[in-house]
Order: sequence, then C-alpha cells, then structure tokens
Amino acid sequence: QVQLVESGGGSVQAGGSLRLSCAASGRTFSMYAMGWFRQAPGKEREFVAAISGSGGNTYYADSTKGRFTISRDNAKNTVYLQMNSLKPEDTAVYYCAAAADIILVSARPLYWGQGTQVTVSS
Repeated sequence: QVQLVESGGGSVQAGGSLRLSCAASGRTFSMYAMGWFRQAPGKEREFVAAISGSGGNTYYADSTKGRFTISRDNAKNTVYLQMNSLKPEDTAVYYCAAAADIILVSARPLYWGQGTQVTVSS
C-alpha cells in the first residue's frame, strides 16, 4: 500500500504562483508513475499532468496552457506541481495519484492522496 499526502495549497491572487508537493510512503516510489488531478465543486475530476517513474517523460492536459510543470525527486519520494500565472478557474482541490505506468495515470490510478485546496481570487 502507498500513502500519498499533498501539501502546498493555499489562497493566492490571480497571477500568483504555488508549488504543490505530494509525499509518498514506501520504498518503491520510483516504480510508480505519478499524476495530478483537480476537482472543483460540482464538477468532475480533471486530469492535470503526469510523470513517469524515472521522471523522463511528462504529459500535460491542454488546460494547463503551459503554466504548470510536473516534476519529481525520487530520493525524497516526492512529486511536485509548479503552478504559475494562476487564474480563478484554477480554483479546485488538487489530488496526486500513483499508477503503474504513465499511460495509466489518467485512466487507472492505484492510489490517491487526500487533496489540497487551491483558491485563486480575482
């Protein structure tokens, strides 16, 4: 079992930046592809970004518009989401997830974190 804990959320003004972190338990973190999702109230969960176990491959949803960057530090069992030029429509609960492969992140994650709130004011 893998436990994921997100942190770094908060309230910022439009145009600001945040870096989310997702810390994973266990000693096999590098074998998992990781991803970020978000969900606003009353809306379905939306895929944001994914990264392969080695960090060599990444994939982003079109909605990021080049503003978000996913990265990972396997020595720290942590995946990050750098969010720049934040907009009010980015307001959501952000979740990290683990999957067996990067192609499975969006469709069949194995584990989920509890989420961290990101609020962007205009």
